[in-house]
Amino acid sequence: MNKNNKRRALAPVGVLSLLLSLMLSQMSVASGADLQQNPKLNAPSEAALAAAHYAVTHFETAQIDTLKTLVSYDTRARDGLTPETDPVFADFKRALGVKARMLGLEVEDHGYVMLISLSPEGASASTKKVGVITHGDVQPADAGLWPQSPYELTETSDGRLVGRGAEDDKGPIATALYAMKAIKDSAIPLKRRIELVVYMAEESDWEPLEAFLKTYDAADINITLDAEYPVVTGEKGWSQIKLTVPKVMAKVAEGTPVLTLFEGGSFASQIPQQARAVIKHPTPALIAALKARASSLPIKADFTQASDGLVIEATGKAAHSSTPEDGINAVAYLASLLAPAAEGAIPDWPMTTAAVTVDFLNSLVGDGLYGEKFGKLGYRDEFMGPMTLAPTLITYGADGAELTLNLRRPVGRTPEELDTLAHAAIEAWQQAKGMQVTNIETYWGTPMLVKDAPHLDTLLGVYGHFTHTVNPKPVAIGGSTNAKLFPNALSFGPAMPGVEYTGHSELEFITKAQLKLNLQMYTAALVELAQRP
Repeated sequence: MNKNNKRRALAPVGVLSLLLSLMLSQMSVASGADLQQNPKLNAPSEAALAAAHYAVTHFETAQIDTLKTLVSYDTRARDGLTPETDPVFADFKRALGVKARMLGLEVEDHGYVMLISLSPEGASASTKKVGVITHGDVQPADAGLWPQSPYELTETSDGRLVGRGAEDDKGPIATALYAMKAIKDSAIPLKRRIELVVYMAEESDWEPLEAFLKTYDAADINITLDAEYPVVTGEKGWSQIKLTVPKVMAKVAEGTPVLTLFEGGSFASQIPQQARAVIKHPTPALIAALKARASSLPIKADFTQASDGLVIEATGKAAHSSTPEDGINAVAYLASLLAPAAEGAIPDWPMTTAAVTVDFLNSLVGDGLYGEKFGKLGYRDEFMGPMTLAPTLITYGADGAELTLNLRRPVGRTPEELDTLAHAAIEAWQQAKGMQVTNIETYWGTPMLVKDAPHLDTLLGVYGHFTHTVNPKPVAIGGSTNAKLFPNALSFGPAMPGVEYTGHSELEFITKAQLKLNLQMYTAALVELAQRP
């Protein structure tokens, strides 16, 4: 989620999020007069405000307990299994269904999709709907980087609720359940069915959802709880460049320093927190030069002597790959650490798979965020911002080192134009360096811009009221959500603007204050939307 385009100094984990959330939770709500700069943005109705108050009065703690239950299921994609065959997903859906039924909501299990509904009195098959789009699957977590299991929701002394899925997207699911329960208890006469859609493979495979939507009667107005506030009307296209650096090992004189390994990252949509390199036959001068350079870089570099040589382990900061500015890319900075120095203290590495990989990264990526060095690939859109490009995963396979670059592209260029520019940059590097890569694969996702959505001003009004924001404006993000597949789908939270989004990162969290604010806003928004004709 593209909140700003400048790399900022790092605060302790969660401090910025916590301070803003605490500030918001203590704010008095805005009056209708505060929103009069835009006459369309009326304050929520008395019914919506009463339901929101009821929700936080009765369910503030309950939604945390439910989130704890949902987080306890490791619902990441597993090789050879699907949400229809994986017993963990079966247990997760069972627990979610039991909770929803206990709250008096209707439940349908369609395999990859669960539908949880609150219907108006006398509803029929033709009753219009409000769609609430979420997902129950999560990205993998590196358990070695968490102080406790990623699947155990842990509350810290400063109000963070830490666990995989806390923000993306199990927190929003728990909040939506209790928003619907509050509306049910308030006996508000609805004109539309509220239908919570929980998809089980958002992070890995959209095809089953696309197939489901061919026969499912989707709502004509939808909100997605998988991004940020105030309201998201634009999403960049999730894109990717993959290639292989072939296996190669130059013959060198005995005792020559050789870079034998370079790897890093956990999955394609995460700015990598860890990267690792191995140097065979390092000299004292080389080690000293590398340590000196490391002291000027934002990564933490640990140097260890092992049987296969000098091991360098780089630790950066994980982040969602749609917001590379929120992270410190361990892969990119480790490549920078290993770049040959003009004075010769760090040599031109003999040609190995690892050395070619490092050269490719330094030549075409560097430590920039926007494809500045990747030929003429980089560009920007006035509303959606710049294309971002980040190396996110380097692993070794049968053919060599497999390199994944994750990109988020705005409108402004066609896939054909981008493909031509990407291949031209790679070819220019190959010609200049006398090196080759293979298995080049590209994917250019489609950006989304929603225009004239009928519920935009309603959502902006709810956000403006509860956050005391005058005349809030819609935003665009780097993330790519299932909103792209639904008509008139606008993303509404759960993250505040200007606050680091922790989904996909290690130590993912949401604050108690933010959950409370989300419960207020989701309840009020659903009352307003479900009363539309």
